[in-house]
Amino acid sequence: MSEALQQGYIQTSIEEGVASIEFFHPMSNSLPSKLLSELAAAITEAGTNDAVKVILLRSAGERAFCAGASFDELISIQDLDQGKKFFSGFANVINAMRKCPKFIVGRVHGKAVGGAVGLASAVDYCFATKFASVKLSELAVGIGPFVVGPAVERKVGLSAMSELAINATEWRDAQWAHQKGLYYHLHDSVAEMDQAIAELIERLKGFNPEAMRQLKEVFWQGCENWDQLLADRAAISGELVLSEFTRNAINAFKKK
Repeated sequence: MSEALQQGYIQTSIEEGVASIEFFHPMSNSLPSKLLSELAAAITEAGTNDAVKVILLRSAGERAFCAGASFDELISIQDLDQGKKFFSGFANVINAMRKCPKFIVGRVHGKAVGGAVGLASAVDYCFATKFASVKLSELAVGIGPFVVGPAVERKVGLSAMSELAINATEWRDAQWAHQKGLYYHLHDSVAEMDQAIAELIERLKGFNPEAMRQLKEVFWQGCENWDQLLADRAAISGELVLSEFTRNAINAFKKK
């Protein structure tokens, strides 16, 4: 496995009832399989920790929030099993967020591409800055947002998700994402966003944990079949990534 796929980290810090889960990769916070697996595990662990009342999901750095799938890993996939396993990484993270009994607050400070839009959709309450543009670029490289699609559609509706999925080369600005319901609050700066996040989390820490757990179950009703649904979607993407079209498209993109 190449060095790039081994880089990056998932880091959890717990302080005063808040688990802050941060991910980082030097290539615009992209997410190879290793980090996806560790991220799903970190979310699950924080959800079962009695010392944790609220979870904050964030990425490191000052520019991109997350570039989505690792193109280095995509181009290395050689068979259907490898492809399904890779895309199941995103499925596992989304399902971990869905099943987590604690509220997950999202902090999107910059651009979100592909799988990153799925992450922003799967948190329970999402903050962003005006720099947090979004794009579902999968169709442009021959795949399609099959795994993250259910999470995005659940949050913004079929019409907005379809717009993102079909017009796969165009960015939608943060204001568009805010209007569609992906972001609940939009801020002019990271400092303003972090202050608003801190204020909400401080309030959430004082609420009844059992009430929040049951409320989260209500929010996610109707998604109980997602273990199988997202696994099936991962198989679709895993097959498409093997096509000559997709390989050529990814190679062309990497040369830009």
